[in-house]
Amino acid sequence: MRQSRIHTSQPLAVAKSVELTGPTSHYLARVLRLSKGDSVVLFNGDGTDYSAEISEIQSQRVLLRVTDSRFAGNESPLKITLVQAVCRGERMDYVIQKATELGVFCIQPLISQRVEVRLDAARQSKRMAHWQGVASSACEQSGRALVPEVKEPLYLAEWMSGDDESTRLVLDPFVENKLSGISIRGDSISILVGPEGGFTEEEIKALRVKDFVSVSLGPRVLRTETAGPAAIAVLQAKLGDF
Repeated sequence: MRQSRIHTSQPLAVAKSVELTGPTSHYLARVLRLSKGDSVVLFNGDGTDYSAEISEIQSQRVLLRVTDSRFAGNESPLKITLVQAVCRGERMDYVIQKATELGVFCIQPLISQRVEVRLDAARQSKRMAHWQGVASSACEQSGRALVPEVKEPLYLAEWMSGDDESTRLVLDPFVENKLSGISIRGDSISILVGPEGGFTEEEIKALRVKDFVSVSLGPRVLRTETAGPAAIAVLQAKLGDF
């Protein structure tokens, strides 16, 4: 039977005791109904899974002792950065969840001219914490022990001006150059996905100047929340771990 996996930001080491509180302890005690002596797997993003045994359990506090550790070893050989135009509500959650399950290395939210979501400082801070939590939960489910970073949103011009030596692709449903047929050098790839209304002509011209490679995912137009995960799946099948 597969053990439950729990993400924590705490340092982890064999023979070390770990205390979990709040929603995590409630989940273990009330939802999973675990008891003293039961085992779970902990991870903190360092690439290692830590087996731990419950030594004390209450609804608001669970104490565990780490008994073993092992390198997870299930990361993709590709370092894929998904540069995703911010979409509304659950659609962005879906993108982050599925991209994480598919092995994305990093997620860069993007603000382009047709992005309708606008975040002030307070809302952005809450969104960032929420998005990172979505990625952590997806790692719990998928067995990953490295949690992809969800970076702070950038405007398109800001992101394009940064140092980036990866192969840079932009999804465009109207070009004949298919993602599955292109040659890619190296293991670092950035995939740029536009908003629901697509990029403006001005933005497309700027991308061409920066030598982005335009690629399509076939004859159908995908939603913005579908395109990124689909592109990751194609790359994993072509060059990664599928």
